[in-house]
Amino acid sequence: MKYIAIISISLLLSACQFTQQSAGPDSTIPQTNQVAESTGVKNDIFACDATDNTSNENQTTCSVEHSQPQEGVAALIHPLNDIAIRIPLVPEAKVDEEESETNLWQRISSQFTFDIPEAQPRLDAQKKWFLRHPAYMGRVSKRASPFLYYITERLEQENMPMELALLPIVESAFDPFAYSHGRASGMWQFIPSTGKRFGMKQTWWYDGRRDVIASTEGAIKYLKYLHKMFDGDWLHALAAYNSGEGRVMRAIRKNKKAGKATDFWSLALPKETRAYVPKLLALSKILSDKEKYNFAWPIIPNTPVVEIVDVGSQIDLALAAKMAGLSIGELQGLNPGFNRWATDPDGPHTLLLPLDKTENFKQVLAKTSSKDRLNWVRHQVKSGDSLGVIAQKYSSSIKVIQQVNNMKGNRIIIGDYLLVPVSLKQLDEYSLSADQRLAKIQSIERAEHKIVHKVSTGDTLWDIAMAHKVGVRDLAKWNKMAPGDTLKIDADIVVWTNNVPTPNANAPIVRNITYTVRSGDSLARIAGKFKVSISEIKKWNKLNKNKYLQPGQKLRIKVDVTET
Repeated sequence: MKYIAIISISLLLSACQFTQQSAGPDSTIPQTNQVAESTGVKNDIFACDATDNTSNENQTTCSVEHSQPQEGVAALIHPLNDIAIRIPLVPEAKVDEEESETNLWQRISSQFTFDIPEAQPRLDAQKKWFLRHPAYMGRVSKRASPFLYYITERLEQENMPMELALLPIVESAFDPFAYSHGRASGMWQFIPSTGKRFGMKQTWWYDGRRDVIASTEGAIKYLKYLHKMFDGDWLHALAAYNSGEGRVMRAIRKNKKAGKATDFWSLALPKETRAYVPKLLALSKILSDKEKYNFAWPIIPNTPVVEIVDVGSQIDLALAAKMAGLSIGELQGLNPGFNRWATDPDGPHTLLLPLDKTENFKQVLAKTSSKDRLNWVRHQVKSGDSLGVIAQKYSSSIKVIQQVNNMKGNRIIIGDYLLVPVSLKQLDEYSLSADQRLAKIQSIERAEHKIVHKVSTGDTLWDIAMAHKVGVRDLAKWNKMAPGDTLKIDADIVVWTNNVPTPNANAPIVRNITYTVRSGDSLARIAGKFKVSISEIKKWNKLNKNKYLQPGQKLRIKVDVTET
């Protein structure tokens, strides 16, 4: 690649100023893939606080230093900490009539097929927003540059509308780390169930919804499925991608029954979906007529910059980065699907690497045996150890320890030795791992006081939020969660508050317990036993008044241990 520049950006939070852009009109947070809320950038990559989820993007203004242009360095998405961003740039000379051969965006726009209405208020409103914020597309293009060529090639191979190449802009602003309050994740914003439905593996080690290759393949499958479901109507399919196929199908049936038109513009859909499709059409209109609108759409060279490499086995990301001549953050930026310090032991065993780095990487990899691609320790089992405790100590998983040591169960014996894989570097050096991204989000100061709540059995975000008088959605955002997410026992939940109550020696000490219903039990008997009310038991367990208690049923009870 000829025209490459390295742009170094300081991302220290103290050096950054965060400003908010107002959203395009009618841009309430969309429901993505049936349940999830679509985001602007959640700024996981930028380590910035996304305080306004209705904006198209939370802008980040940081100090920028320009280093000398350097050839042969491939495009990389930029990570959380202070490392170089490598972005492919074209020379400032004007693009000639063969621009479609040199400019990837032009190649995309030359294949647009959607009919765009000339006078449509919702479309015009979205178009005006993008035209007022040209810097937005500059930032989006930088994030898209490592991946857009692959997406374009795949859409062409599948004979799909090229407007779909713009969909990740609407969904996530091309941020593979975007995570919405509706539990949607990745560049294409899949919720867990839809992700699994369309082939995206999700484990402790790996989340295919964030893997650019896996999620792109899943998005293609899902969009083709929706296109067929809605009899070839792409606008209906896109609306369903946003708010769910059932909702769009019901809206069509309702209009048919009332004798009304059933095109997208005539359907009674949620406000966010009514804005979602116009956003995509507005972008395609501006791109195809950028001269008319005098819009300086950034240029991305029409050439591949990354290659998929099969490494064949689990590998420490720090070792892989060293082999490729990259920093750990750069490698993770290209491979955002990996949650931890290594690839998933059960695969996928593929890495996305800069094109100019792959040949040397393959040569070094060929000389490195599978057992040398991870570090190992011999752990002697001590009193109090369990596989879970050992796995947590070494940031590994129970399954991996069992596999490595040929174990069929969880039984371990004091004094025995277990072989455990460990990270090559300190865990905080894997800056884009799930744990490190969470730590950075949790450390952003939101109020005067930071409280760390250790999750116990029965805890929910709602309970914790009510106890500390904060909003559930705020609490979820502070901990990079969705309000409905299930909490993990012993996990640390960060609470930010300006009101820390004065310690009261006479205050009740409340604990959550799980009570197993016995033969002869009734709500009244259980309530009396624990000195709580029947209505409280019903509320805590969401009990249906028409159903009887069953022996063996588990009930959650909040007990004041000073009284019981």
